[in-house]
Amino acid sequence: MNPLRKICAALALLWLAIAPAAPAAPPLAVYGRLPDFETARLSPSGKRVAMVGMFGSGRRLRVIEGDKEILSWPVGTQKVRDLFWAGEDRLLLMVSDTEVLGPGFTAAKAELARMLVVPISGGEPWPVFGGLSSVSGNVRGYYGAVERDGRWYGYFGGTTLEPDRFLLAGSASTRPDLYEVDLASRSSRRIGRRPDDSARTRDWAIGADGRIVATLDLRTGSGAWEIRTDGGTVIASGVAPSGDVGLFGLGRTPGTILYSLGDDEARHRLLEQPVAGGQPVELLTGAPIAAYLFDNRSFLFIGHVEDDDTPRDRLFDPKADAAMEAARRAFPGISVKLADANDRFDRLIVETSGPGDPGSWWLIDGATGNRDKLGSGYAISPADVGPMRMFAFPAADGLAMSGVLTLPPGRPARNLPLIMLPHGGPQARDYPVFDWWAQAFAARGYAVFQPNFRGSTGLGPAFQRAGWGEWGRKMQSDISDGLAELARQGIVDPKRTCIVGGSYGGYAALAGVTLQQGLYRCAVSVAGIGDIPKMLRDSIRDSGGDRSLERALNREIGTGPAMKRISPVAFADRADAPILLIHGQDDTVVPFSQSRMMLDALRRANKPAELLTLPGEDHWLSRSETRQAMLEAAVGFVHKHNPPDPPPPAGRAPPP
Repeated sequence: MNPLRKICAALALLWLAIAPAAPAAPPLAVYGRLPDFETARLSPSGKRVAMVGMFGSGRRLRVIEGDKEILSWPVGTQKVRDLFWAGEDRLLLMVSDTEVLGPGFTAAKAELARMLVVPISGGEPWPVFGGLSSVSGNVRGYYGAVERDGRWYGYFGGTTLEPDRFLLAGSASTRPDLYEVDLASRSSRRIGRRPDDSARTRDWAIGADGRIVATLDLRTGSGAWEIRTDGGTVIASGVAPSGDVGLFGLGRTPGTILYSLGDDEARHRLLEQPVAGGQPVELLTGAPIAAYLFDNRSFLFIGHVEDDDTPRDRLFDPKADAAMEAARRAFPGISVKLADANDRFDRLIVETSGPGDPGSWWLIDGATGNRDKLGSGYAISPADVGPMRMFAFPAADGLAMSGVLTLPPGRPARNLPLIMLPHGGPQARDYPVFDWWAQAFAARGYAVFQPNFRGSTGLGPAFQRAGWGEWGRKMQSDISDGLAELARQGIVDPKRTCIVGGSYGGYAALAGVTLQQGLYRCAVSVAGIGDIPKMLRDSIRDSGGDRSLERALNREIGTGPAMKRISPVAFADRADAPILLIHGQDDTVVPFSQSRMMLDALRRANKPAELLTLPGEDHWLSRSETRQAMLEAAVGFVHKHNPPDPPPPAGRAPPP
């Protein structure tokens, strides 16, 4: 070594010796517990804001008007699913519980919703259908709230209990009726009756006066469907063999209803049908749609969410659309999502997320342009948010792919250890927004890649259709093709990769080390599927033998003996990396038994495997304590088998 290089090397070693340590990553508890701020809604006037989150010493439902707090009610560990206003003085809080089902039901447990009516001006919250001997205490759908003659009424699906009939799985007795509930007196009356046979399902569209505008009936055996008016006139009908037909509510104007119809090519038509009869009008043809938007008071269809890497809320009313465009301009470079608006659409609540933003909620005054921050989902500084972006790659067969790449904060994107994090669903997709799983790993020095493999939604019907019949096949190799491109570009070290996922992503994690070999140093499956044939059998059985569901599952996953060839449990003896299984005991989507069977198969094959059981936890990781336990176990397991690089020292870069 020449003298100059010796001096430079010595200076570099000295700098490392005296350089301050890099700031510690936020503790895992920050990511693992439920968000500090969960949701927010505006009252019809826009004067009051209702919020759920951590306020003071606990998790609460809080209502403010300006700077004044007018309600603070503890929600504790209740699983909050949604929040609605019914006028200015009443809230509807939807929560759910995992409940044990009685004799006659094939599934042991179900996740059932309750609606709590919360008076703002005093009085204890009370449950819809609570204390009634004629209706089960669970709600089976919420259809909105209506003011009529100075009183507020809510509309809910409810299971009617009849003295001479038992509730049996798949029978007509378990179908919901439609009820109107007086939100002051608590009285209920049935306004829509369930089908009289188990082979039909029924849904309703409600008008702004609380009357039934239209009813959809679907025969689950044949897929035959019809929409009729409250007077019984059929205004639309057809056949949807996979049951892919839905009644959303009213159309853009009074006197119309909105429904969707899917086909066997994964295409969906959105149709606006005059209630008086006549031909429907097809809306938003060719547009990628993530969601539909409806007015809280008129129930009219007012816009949609345009799907893209950064989804956009689009409103039909020019003034409302301009208000949303102004909100997007106020937060450039990140996702801006409409959470709620008042009746005049001059006050908005938006949720922002993306690079440097750990999920924030804002109240925007359209008249003044003022922005008031209501709270953040996670107590993380912008500097600690790992940068995320879309990353394009080709699949082996040439199909164009992309996914979300999240990098560890403050580290160069070179030769990094990788966490492959495929999404669940699989009919879903990932966006470049703050993701608590991805960010927890990135904060500890890992690159994280969330591939939108074929079969993902939001990327067009052809892309979704390309995933049919490809579980464990091209859907799986798409994931490893993303790894190959990241390695080719020098961003990650392909020899330092683990695969982690939940639900379908948990299946992909198991398949990555059983159906595939030589790719991953470890796998973490959270509520993952190990036995595909059993999953299909159980899903169809628990639906009461719904043939439309059976056809849809067979189309998208497959049938017959081939299903065993894509089941990780059948290839446990080929597992080439340690596996951690994590599963909630109250999971009603993917039964806990799936992980138990996978563990048994791995142990019989003398493969390294562990199982972490989450008592009282469901499929969605809805409780802080168990959600945090999952994250700590997953990160600890990955750290053991695929340790990250030590953090770089803080301060300026060392001399060359």
